[in-house]
Amino acid sequence: MAGVTQFYSPLRTSVRGFRSSARRLADAAPAEIKGTPYSKINLGVPAETWKAERRVACSPATTALLTKKGFTVNVQEGAGKLANFRDEDYAAAGGNIVSKQAAFSQDITLKLRQPSMEEVKMLRDEATLYSFLYPGQNPELIKALASKNMTAFGMDCVPRISRAQVFDALSSMGNISGYRAVVEASNHFGRFFTGQITAAGKVPPAKVLVIGGGVAGLAAVQQAKSMGAIVRAFDVRPAVKEQVESMGAEFLTVDIEEDGSTVGGYAKEMSKEFIEAEMQLFHDQCKDCDIVITTALIPGRKAPILIKKYMVDDMKPGSVLVDLAAEAGGNIETITPGEVTVYNNVTHIGYTDLPSRLPTQASTLYSNNISKLLLSMSGTADHYHLDMTDDVVRGSIVLNKGAMAWPADPPIATGAAAPAGGAAAAAGGAIATSASTTLWVLWASRVLSPAPSASPTTPPSATLRDSPASLPSTARTLPAARSSSLTTA
Repeated sequence: MAGVTQFYSPLRTSVRGFRSSARRLADAAPAEIKGTPYSKINLGVPAETWKAERRVACSPATTALLTKKGFTVNVQEGAGKLANFRDEDYAAAGGNIVSKQAAFSQDITLKLRQPSMEEVKMLRDEATLYSFLYPGQNPELIKALASKNMTAFGMDCVPRISRAQVFDALSSMGNISGYRAVVEASNHFGRFFTGQITAAGKVPPAKVLVIGGGVAGLAAVQQAKSMGAIVRAFDVRPAVKEQVESMGAEFLTVDIEEDGSTVGGYAKEMSKEFIEAEMQLFHDQCKDCDIVITTALIPGRKAPILIKKYMVDDMKPGSVLVDLAAEAGGNIETITPGEVTVYNNVTHIGYTDLPSRLPTQASTLYSNNISKLLLSMSGTADHYHLDMTDDVVRGSIVLNKGAMAWPADPPIATGAAAPAGGAAAAAGGAIATSASTTLWVLWASRVLSPAPSASPTTPPSATLRDSPASLPSTARTLPAARSSSLTTA
């Protein structure tokens, strides 16, 4: 009997242990649920109404992703038509095709351009908006959104930290602008980009100068080089030299040693002596180069003039100028924003809608950026939740239930080293660049540009707006500490 008792004792002990564990689990408090289930959130995707805008904020592929997560996606009828996305494509992906009013009256609205005042009236009170906003340049728009107690996120305000690279729509659009700038230049240039030796004679390669080493500038360098041109680039930041040379291009310098870097990776305005040497360099290059592409912008201000009339007067007949800062007045003195003109037998391309000229690609990339930003703001699995301790949330939020939350306080740390020179010099006109320390940042560093006003009818010359009219040519307003910085598209 003792043997039997001894045999069953471990079994009874195991049962008692199981019962104790079960009681402890039953007595434990349920885990806290953070956020709202995706299945209870309705998303709205309205058509863009900005003049010449062909992009859309959400692609059918992203619609399928969001519906799979549990969101209800409501797309305005015809919203993707100009980007070659059909209504039936959205429907097949699980989206609902709705009216304009319905698209604007959802829990969360996904847009590309900031809404006009008329569109603000259609947004639901206490709803959420994801869009380019440029709060520093559009105070009346922000005030109107705040009056509806809305929560608003600026795609132009996403902080420049490693984790946020995948949300960086400005860089996505800047990449497209730089590529398209070279394509447009080649269309108006009367010769091959690449050199050739044929039975009919020798054809020299085209010489291309790119001013500015931000995302758009580096994309232009890469595209021009891939087409066989001799490519040169200039930037005030020495860190850009390695990236330019890694693509096989020549990095130009001036004799004066001066670092244009600032905290956060932007570039400062340079000294008078540096600018004079820079102007001489540009003049010499204009005489020699066939194509010049400029990308320099100053946040919240008119773009600096880098290529002056006397430089254009000395260019070879048939040369081409492309100004990615045309929406902010332009870097080229003889440019006409929004148009292609000819002066002194030199073609001037002042388009302000370069990303929108590749609407399918631009919409696809922007859709990826905005959806990943949305999905990153989560609490419990498959729940939408705003964690105000998250740098991405703090940096990109402009309004929190109607209360102004921009710029982030305290500021988001970017990890960039402080420049040796201290404060920026008072002289203006030097170009600036997005920061980056690796080649990867070509696709992910911040592109700043002028922002649009809330009215789609405002002429480009009257306001700073998000350049993809051309986005890359857009300038984001920086906190006061950075107001003297320059940036490149």
